[in-house]
Amino acid sequence: MSRSPATTGAQQHCQSLEDALRRLRVHGLDQLAHWGHRLAAVLPAGGRLLAAGNGGSAAQAQHLTAELVGRYREERPAYSAIALHAETSSVTAIGNDYGFEQVFARQVAAHGRDGDVLVLLSTSGRSENLLAAAMTARAAGMEVWALTGASPNPLAEAADQALCIDAASTATVQEAHLVAVHLLCESFDTALAASGTFAVGSEPRRAVARVRSTR
Repeated sequence: MSRSPATTGAQQHCQSLEDALRRLRVHGLDQLAHWGHRLAAVLPAGGRLLAAGNGGSAAQAQHLTAELVGRYREERPAYSAIALHAETSSVTAIGNDYGFEQVFARQVAAHGRDGDVLVLLSTSGRSENLLAAAMTARAAGMEVWALTGASPNPLAEAADQALCIDAASTATVQEAHLVAVHLLCESFDTALAASGTFAVGSEPRRAVARVRSTR
């Protein structure tokens, strides 16, 4: 029985995702484990994670912050994580007064502190507002991580560290980014458990972590 065009397209979509996840498994797991361990040092010490993206990548960034403020699987303390694009009044006011390129950079300047982490998601790696946020964050002493599509791209170059998904389709990159977000959360929880800060009722200290990248 011959396949319909819709079925053929679905098969190709699934194959593209399988290929991207295979590459993520081979090349990205160590990076995500490292990020999880870094967050386990920053957030319980009173640091903060900021995240941003545009369109579908905004949804992925907000998914990450929700997992940190809420929980991923097991009970644990809440940690400070803000999705900058979800601050609708700030986004529209900054966009109106300073231009769309500054909608994230100005919020980073307001909320980011030395030792905090900024996570930026972009399928193209070329969004001007994310590039401006990365430069502002690095100037403030924050650590910048990027989840992007195929490299090389400007955002991966502007970040301290980047995980690049090599896939031709924007949808495939976004789907792989969601898996990466969950793996990051899993690594974070594992690192918390190993450090003894995972227990229910434990509270994060308020001193800001002074954590630096080894890169």
